[in-house]
Amino acid sequence: MSVKKLTPVLYVDQIEPCMAFWVERLGFRKTVEVPEGDRLGFVILKDGDVEIMYQSLASAHKDSSAAAAEIDGGRTFLYVEVDRLEGVMAAMKGANVVLPERTTFYGAREFGVKDPAGHVIVFAEMTGAAAPGSL
Repeated sequence: MSVKKLTPVLYVDQIEPCMAFWVERLGFRKTVEVPEGDRLGFVILKDGDVEIMYQSLASAHKDSSAAAAEIDGGRTFLYVEVDRLEGVMAAMKGANVVLPERTTFYGAREFGVKDPAGHVIVFAEMTGAAAPGSL
């Protein structure tokens, strides 16, 4: 067995503000949307081979109330490796910063924000190898 792809599904009260976060700030495009009344119930956003999905909690409860009970109120932490952190930081101007820029012992420059639903997203540029034996 080998894993071919891993796509996070983030559960939110409202998809639209989160979709704008990825599309307007980071250049993702919407590839799939599923309406839920006058709002979206589900969306897939994609940039190249990178994909993220959002589903509304209302939609999740309709799919499976037992499964939805497990995710209600939960938040996610995403760690996203990027080529250049400067571009991301510029795109995130005005976003809710929860991790100011820093350089880690493992050789990453990192910067973290919350999306409109409260999920923490840390962007990292790998600047070099960590010192031997430091991990």
